[in-house]
Amino acid sequence: MTLDMNSIIPQLQAVVGAEYVIHKPEDLIVFEYDGSVDRALPTVVALPDSAEQVSECVKIAERSGLPIVARGAGTGLSGGAVAEHGGLVLAMTRMTRILEVDVENRVAIVEPGVVNLHLSEQVSKHGLYFAPDPSSQRACTIGGNVAENSGGPHCLAYGVTTNHVLGLEVVYADGGIEWVGGIHRESPGFDLRGIIIGSEGTLAIVTKIAVRLLRQPEAVKTLLAVFSELDDASAAVSGIIGAGIVPAAIEMMDELCISAAEAAVHAGYPEGAGAVLLVEVDGLAEAVEEEVAAVEEVCNLYDPLEIRTATDPVEREKLWSGRKGVLGALGRLAPNYLLVDGTVPRTRLVETLSRIKGISERTGYPIANLLHAGDGNLHPSVLFDERKPGDTEAALKIGGEILELCVEVGGVLSGEHGIGLEKQEYMPLMFTDADMDVMARLRPSFSTNNIFNPGKIFPTGASCSDIRQMAAAIQRAGPGAYV
Repeated sequence: MTLDMNSIIPQLQAVVGAEYVIHKPEDLIVFEYDGSVDRALPTVVALPDSAEQVSECVKIAERSGLPIVARGAGTGLSGGAVAEHGGLVLAMTRMTRILEVDVENRVAIVEPGVVNLHLSEQVSKHGLYFAPDPSSQRACTIGGNVAENSGGPHCLAYGVTTNHVLGLEVVYADGGIEWVGGIHRESPGFDLRGIIIGSEGTLAIVTKIAVRLLRQPEAVKTLLAVFSELDDASAAVSGIIGAGIVPAAIEMMDELCISAAEAAVHAGYPEGAGAVLLVEVDGLAEAVEEEVAAVEEVCNLYDPLEIRTATDPVEREKLWSGRKGVLGALGRLAPNYLLVDGTVPRTRLVETLSRIKGISERTGYPIANLLHAGDGNLHPSVLFDERKPGDTEAALKIGGEILELCVEVGGVLSGEHGIGLEKQEYMPLMFTDADMDVMARLRPSFSTNNIFNPGKIFPTGASCSDIRQMAAAIQRAGPGAYV
């Protein structure tokens, strides 16, 4: 089908306003990438301001055969917001309203463009907060969090996005607007809410989100445990969980991350450390004191250089500033990084990190290790320079080797960033033909006509290596099932 953009653009302008339709090539460049290494130029971008406008834009695209990619802040790290096949990008960043806060029932209804941190700031006056806290929470949007089922440092104790979303208003491929789930903790029938969360925009476009809010804890303490060796820090993580302690968060940073973060934000991390653990404990004051003492006791078994405890909010924020700012700080070490998002059993952390170190030494590419260590979610960042011929390809190959390692030791391909473009060719490492066959049937059941975020999650054959050919399930599902 030949697209008549001279007809489509005025139709979109009539829905959202001429100033909110972007189609000049020099303006579209802003939307060609997210936080991954993938890039592709959309055909046109529209910025709707309501579910009704989203619906009308979807109808226009569906009639025209134009692929649709819903996009939030573009902080995703797997290529999920990249319009690989061109088409219409629906940027949801005008839909930023917090529509309702029910303090008594601890529920808020928000639009998808609400920045994650802004919700917690807004409800803090009621003694409430929104628990999922991706490292990009100062920029990332809740709609994007829903699409990727994002986690964050505190997902160890509080779970990821799906554990805090009660219901969704969505727009389907025919433009229909419906709610799935609701504002209550349990809803009868199939859990369509759970299916859509983490589906990376391939099944429906989310236009409202009912989220669960939590009470702010009575007390919070943050410990910084400093180790000379990465292996000791890794072993301490397993020791803490093995002792039956489940803190709110256990984060780990290696020497490269420490040096970059300290130079950028001056968080007070010590020089010369091989690794640091940030352990946060919250709850009732008496319980926090007991748990902090237990964490310190375990850490002392693994030869720490020092252990600090921060109780003052300013001091705690300073310690966390290094962790939250480390990815941006890696730009001090290299122009680019490829951040891998595999998850492994905690008991295999020492082995896995040791083998990642071996990969770095063998290939000559530095790898900075940042971990949601409490739940085994690795974020090794391969440092490279895309301006050097072959560097990007080498980084991608190293990233793939790390993903294969994660699956080999009993882990998974993604802890929170999604599959997107980055990991699609590795899906057969985890899933059988039968698994893929069942998953392939979801899109047809939602009648998406393959217009929502095509080419994401499942192998297309376009980038698979000779040893990782397209799964037979793709062929059985029929042409176009995945793209």
